[in-house]
Amino acid sequence: MLSIDLTGKHALVAGVADDVGLGFAIAKALAEAGATVSIAGWPPALGIFKTLLARGKFDESMQLASGGKFELAHVYALDAEFDKMEDVPAELRDSRRYRDNGDFTISGLAAQVAAAGPIDIVVHSLANGSEVKKPMLETSRKGYLSAVSASAYSMVSMVQHFGPVMRPNGAFVSLTYMASERVIPGYGGGMSSAKAALESDTRTLAFEAGRKWGHRVNVISAGAYASRAASAIGFIDQMVDYAKRNAPLTEAITAREVGTTAAFLCSPLASGITGATVFVDKGMNAMGIAVDREGANA
Repeated sequence: MLSIDLTGKHALVAGVADDVGLGFAIAKALAEAGATVSIAGWPPALGIFKTLLARGKFDESMQLASGGKFELAHVYALDAEFDKMEDVPAELRDSRRYRDNGDFTISGLAAQVAAAGPIDIVVHSLANGSEVKKPMLETSRKGYLSAVSASAYSMVSMVQHFGPVMRPNGAFVSLTYMASERVIPGYGGGMSSAKAALESDTRTLAFEAGRKWGHRVNVISAGAYASRAASAIGFIDQMVDYAKRNAPLTEAITAREVGTTAAFLCSPLASGITGATVFVDKGMNAMGIAVDREGANA
């Protein structure tokens, strides 16, 4: 019987802020497959996460199918808008929410992870756009570039910094959304452009990281999912409902489905897959018209 076996592998999932998002689901799936898992989170939210974790508020979510409990090896701070500490403005670096987190940049995180032991898997579950609610015609240059920086270039930087310290034949996975190639009104502020860049970069990084280190690089295009982060766009519930009414499979996607897909892509079972965009959206990406309207054939 084939099984996803990540025993002996160490995985880092960047972008975990709670126990209901896709990042957490991926981390848990990797753990269920046998990997040792560490996470990294945004400094202003990390204190709350650690407090809730220590108080046992996530205990139910951290129960594994085997009956054991999901234990995190390390919890790191990461602000993926910065590659090194000299890039961080002094007022941010010295602020109350950042100053006690050490080197929270991408290069700093890579150094800390490498010092803790071998690393095999890196998951990029990061996206942010300061003007995500603005249509493209109202998006400022600053807002557009911030979305691309935090949501797309951060993946480039993570491969740059983690690639050299990973064991050979490592795996990178990131998360994208169908707005990269289809118009999703309301998903603005340059976020659609950032996701398109992320998918394009995945193909280029797969070639370069594959030739240089033997690493694989893939991206999962997850369907609409009502995480707390997705709620920032303001209409995620309508998007979930629309997908349920129009996708080939008429139930909402689950975080576990995204998590298990990520575990597969990081496993030896997917050793021949790299540079791919893998849709986990109940087939929504295949649809050309809505079928929940009069005149369409359901």
